[in-house]
Amino acid sequence: MKAIVDCNSFYCSCERLFQPKLAERPVVVLSNNDGCIIARSDEAKALGVGMAAPYFQNKHLIEQHNVAVFSSNYNLYGDLSWRVMETLRQAVGPDKVEVYSVDEAFIDLDDNMDTATLHAFTMSLRQQVELWTGIKVSIGVAPTKVLSKVANRLAKKNKAITNCVLVLNTERRIQQALEKTAVEDVWGVGHRYAQKLQRMNITTAWQLRQQNLLFARNHLGGVVGERLLRELQGQPVLGMKEELTVKKMIATTRMFGQTVTDLQSIKEAVATYTSRAAEKLRRQHGAAGSISVFVIPKEPPAPDGRFRHGPTISNYMVLPVATSVTHELIKPAVQMVEALYESGRSYKKAGVLLSDIVPDTAVQRSLFDHAMDDRSRKLMDMMDNINFSQRNDVLKYAAGGTTRNWKMQQNFHSPRYTTRWDELFEIG
Repeated sequence: MKAIVDCNSFYCSCERLFQPKLAERPVVVLSNNDGCIIARSDEAKALGVGMAAPYFQNKHLIEQHNVAVFSSNYNLYGDLSWRVMETLRQAVGPDKVEVYSVDEAFIDLDDNMDTATLHAFTMSLRQQVELWTGIKVSIGVAPTKVLSKVANRLAKKNKAITNCVLVLNTERRIQQALEKTAVEDVWGVGHRYAQKLQRMNITTAWQLRQQNLLFARNHLGGVVGERLLRELQGQPVLGMKEELTVKKMIATTRMFGQTVTDLQSIKEAVATYTSRAAEKLRRQHGAAGSISVFVIPKEPPAPDGRFRHGPTISNYMVLPVATSVTHELIKPAVQMVEALYESGRSYKKAGVLLSDIVPDTAVQRSLFDHAMDDRSRKLMDMMDNINFSQRNDVLKYAAGGTTRNWKMQQNFHSPRYTTRWDELFEIG
């Protein structure tokens, strides 16, 4: 049996944790630059606040109903996510937990549990997570990952009836759950496949389950669709995955807080993003052999008023020697920005991507290179230690600028209660 533990309106729950007065008040959390709504409490959903909708389009509704608004606080969310996942690891064992996203994790359960034991165990687990972390979760249990996602969705949709826990361990219960689930709500069925299936009069997950494997192979993306159908039919195909601790690529991208037109501001932003990516690279003891930089210009609206995304203009460079030293990465990144920049254009986003990552102990150097200088590595270690302990980039490269007028907007940012000494929660 597989279970999936999913935090209820996770970002909103994190904000409510340190502000209990918001318990019954509708809450929304905004994306970078306070652009779109990326999280809603149940109360906000009931008001009709749209998911992924622009904030300015919902501003009147939000103000009318006194909805609490927050900018994304990723330091807080990341720390509370770790606490939830660590609670699950302590409860069932680290080898039985697969972290799927910041607010979801799959759990491998004992096949020998009977119905009563399964429900009692998952209910106890839900209560333990809430008690230890303050974050409410919903749990769906079923023979496969896809079915557990179906169970979890119904558990969250009917909290008053399910008490946020639903176990599908009999054919009758599985059928009832699949009949209540629209095909577009099945994990793994995207929007286009859902439309295709609906044109074939397949509108529920139960109807999809009745199809054969040849149908899935022909109409749902080949082997991937076949695996999806097997999982719907109760045959475990998707196993538990080990946590990815070493990344093959590392990216840092951000929207600018305001439209940028001058080259210097873009160079400062890219230098800052390169520093962030280099820190992540050193954290996994890696060195990058290639670096890519991209910028996205701001396009005027289409004639009919619709938003236009704008092209991604990019370039890459293969480094002479793989490195994790920040200034050795900033130099080529800034050079590429100078080549990509076009005077007279406005830019809204930039990013840096490090790839061809190898262990920093296995960097292949040229026969004619001088011996590696340990001073750069010691400098990086010192900067990382100081910045980690003191926070807020106490030490940074001048190339990243000092004013940083391009930084993203966060007009409704809450304190980082759990990761900053000067922002600890105060009582009294």
